Amino acid sequence: MAKISIIGAGSAMFSLSLIKDICLTPSLEGSVISFMDIDEQRLNSAYSLCERYAKEANIRLVLEKTTDRRESLRGADFVMLAALIGGHQRLKDGWEIAQRHGYRFGGSLHVMHDEGFWINFDQLRLMESVMQDVLEICPNAWYMLVSNPVMAGVTYLQRKYPQAKLAGFCHGSNGVRAVAEVIGLDPEHITYEIPGVNHFIWLTEFRYKGEDAFPILDRWIEEKSAAYIEECGTCDWLGPKALDLYKKFGVFPIGDTGNPGGGAWPAWHHADEETERFYKEDPQAWWRDLYFAGGAAGVEKIRQVSENTDENVMDSYPPEHSTEPMIPFIEAIACDVPRVMILNILNDSNYVPGIPLDFQVEIPCYVSGIGVQGIKTKGLPKPVIQYALRDRVAPVEIELQAYESGSYEDLVQLILMDPWTRSEQQARALLDEILQMPSLTAMRQHFN
Repeated sequence: MAKISIIGAGSAMFSLSLIKDICLTPSLEGSVISFMDIDEQRLNSAYSLCERYAKEANIRLVLEKTTDRRESLRGADFVMLAALIGGHQRLKDGWEIAQRHGYRFGGSLHVMHDEGFWINFDQLRLMESVMQDVLEICPNAWYMLVSNPVMAGVTYLQRKYPQAKLAGFCHGSNGVRAVAEVIGLDPEHITYEIPGVNHFIWLTEFRYKGEDAFPILDRWIEEKSAAYIEECGTCDWLGPKALDLYKKFGVFPIGDTGNPGGGAWPAWHHADEETERFYKEDPQAWWRDLYFAGGAAGVEKIRQVSENTDENVMDSYPPEHSTEPMIPFIEAIACDVPRVMILNILNDSNYVPGIPLDFQVEIPCYVSGIGVQGIKTKGLPKPVIQYALRDRVAPVEIELQAYESGSYEDLVQLILMDPWTRSEQQARALLDEILQMPSLTAMRQHFN
């Protein structure tokens, strides 16, 4: 069977859902799961939990754990990267600096977002370093990018290493299931198309039991959305901001497209506090209460459950498959179980017309023992494509140019593209202070 190497296995991004999915996939029985992390406490927690879960699920797995990445890669068929260099504290430290310089949440995709340029620098270095190891140690393995920045990572790595087997993963596409459930549809009977680029995907085809489901969505909006909005929380996937975007463009934003997890695009819904209240948006609270606090609580619960050997793990985590795509992807290829999945790959066959051919897109793909075959979509409305080019593609191109050139001035240009930059002086002041962060020694040297 397959060997799966998980780099950053103790991170919050890895989460118990992946451990459960491995243990609840009988066709992967006998596989080798190699847990790798530099944090030994988290590594031991993840390993222990998986070991116990496998026993309770009565599935035989060969489990390994190591702090040596190259050791983990030996013989791997799948390499899953889920690590975050510097952790959340580095991200928060950068945000604190940015807010002092006048930056705010909402469309700030490389500053007030978890893909801040000071985070992406080390992430891209890690992604490339793992890629080089994969091509040396296990060149036939599938390299699975789970950690951000997926958009920049897939684009950069696939351009530079076209021989690699690479796919990017994001669970934002599951948002279409949430939409279906809210409007009263069984997600198991929907079919859909949601093309775009990572964190910018739109529902363009929507069918329920073979019939067009957009009229059902429209009727729900007309008859029930007002009552729903009264009760829903902030930053809701069916809140007033999402409905406004649907009204403007005729396609529905899915997942992180307009959500804080994708940078809370566009900026105009976040112009000031009054505007945010009108649209029931509060990105700062979303990051604080849902992302950071929720992630920390999840990691702590895993630690506690892993240490409490008197109770079954399944008592705390019922044996139910998640909707994460990583393990179904591995099963599709390793066991030749064909399925259509939403993945992040290069747009080299014009899967989304209007997006550059050498840039990442998030599209449906046919996945089987043969590999990954992208499926050409009907594309997006012209205004949406133009926003994608301006707000998603162009900044990433500048970021990658800066990363490759080591040019301080290129980084200034990236910050000037942020919607909250009001002057070049402001951009340079932000960059100078960010680069003085103690954890960014390598980045300071790179952009000297």
